[in-house]
Amino acid sequence: MTKQEFIELYQEKMEVTTKKDAERLVNGFFSTLEEVLVKGDNLSVLGFGKFETTTQSARICRNPKTGEEIKVPEKRVVKFRVGKRLAEKVAK
Repeated sequence: MTKQEFIELYQEKMEVTTKKDAERLVNGFFSTLEEVLVKGDNLSVLGFGKFETTTQSARICRNPKTGEEIKVPEKRVVKFRVGKRLAEKVAK
């Protein structure tokens, strides 16, 4: 599903009068989620899941073509852990 298809579905489900308003609401949600994660905070939604940032340690990898060792620096990454209720619904 594309973002535009999601916006149309959201408009229909939430009975938002215009597509422009639905797009504004969806974009607002994602923008706010982005701000929370960039700040280093987590977002937990009971039954749905948890968005969190963690630090991935620095490590040494190998280039598969050349075998050369490459140093990969430490970085922050976003992880999503699915909630129990959502996991059960998807599994059905």
